[in-house]
Amino acid sequence: MEGQDEVSAREQHFHSQVRESTICFLIFAILYIISYFIITRYKRKSDEQEDEDAVVNRISLFLSTFTLAVSAGAVLLLPFSIISNEVLLAFPQNYYIQWLNGSLIHGLWNLASLFSNLCLFVLMPFAFFFLESEGFAGLKKILEDLDEQIYMITLEEEALQRRLHGLSSSVGYNVTELEQELENVKTLKTKLERRKKASAWERNLVYPAVMILLLIETSISVLLVACNILCLLVDETAMPKGTRGPGIGSASLSTFGFVGAALEIILIFYLMVSSVVGFYSLRFFGNFTPKKDDTTMTKIIGNCVSILVLSSALPVMSRTLGITRFDLLGDFGRFNWLGNFYIVLSYNLLFAIMTTLCLIRKFTSAVREELFKALGLHKLHLSDTSRDSETTKPSANGHQKAL
Repeated sequence: MEGQDEVSAREQHFHSQVRESTICFLIFAILYIISYFIITRYKRKSDEQEDEDAVVNRISLFLSTFTLAVSAGAVLLLPFSIISNEVLLAFPQNYYIQWLNGSLIHGLWNLASLFSNLCLFVLMPFAFFFLESEGFAGLKKILEDLDEQIYMITLEEEALQRRLHGLSSSVGYNVTELEQELENVKTLKTKLERRKKASAWERNLVYPAVMILLLIETSISVLLVACNILCLLVDETAMPKGTRGPGIGSASLSTFGFVGAALEIILIFYLMVSSVVGFYSLRFFGNFTPKKDDTTMTKIIGNCVSILVLSSALPVMSRTLGITRFDLLGDFGRFNWLGNFYIVLSYNLLFAIMTTLCLIRKFTSAVREELFKALGLHKLHLSDTSRDSETTKPSANGHQKAL
């Protein structure tokens, strides 16, 4: 009887391992396919020649796709873990979610940590030097004045047309070059005009809604970080490397239950997006931004490495700032500095101060006026202003009108 129980336990463990491996493979396959389409959208088409270098180019493409898929997996680690915890808490005995367990979550965290280090220290350096050894060539602003850009591009177009008409047909090489340059200018002008002619609902609804959403998310992030600073001062368990909480599916990580968990997931994605936007907004990396159908493989490798670093730091950053209370699993929670009170407190203070200053700096009076204008609130402001001016208007006899 004991032998049968032992065999049954081993079979159950085997089936559990096969199930977890299958789920991990399916998740990674989906992320890999999505990453492949993203990279091929930005990859320069002229690099797709069929020669002896095509194999090198294809290998670098596959390694970059693998790295981008790992980055996406690292970004989804915390949201997937938080959702899994809430689902297991809401349906503890449901047969159809028995595959969702703590073993699977721990396995995903370990795989993400392993593949992140593998890509960062092995695959991407190999892809870069492999690509360079074969001789491949390697290496904003909130409001834009589209009218000025369109005006400048129109002048450039007219200048090219005059030069093109002034050349004789005998200099065919120069004519071909000018025609190609003129076509590029016309394409850019069409894009700018399309942006300028945005529909009314985009100007008056979508853009203000996005601006308000970003303002709310930033304010909530600063508020949560401020609360986390207070918790750090009075409670040792608030440290990222503090006491381990209950297992997955045992208790909710948020006071507000599923709603609080959804808010945490939104803020985690917001942190990732803001990190990527901030990275590409730096002056040093201005020319590093990928362009559709015009990004070399060397730049693609560099962008994949940058996104991998940002995505791998996302779980640690979210837990350190107190955006979520989900414990860091695997190698993510083994950093010694996570237990240093002064480093964690300084990081929270720096984030709160810099984010608040950025919020004050970006949400200027000009942005507020444009936002009010898009929402239609400027009319109310103008009516109040005109009423006040009529109240203080001087009368014919030189005295001011009384209220």
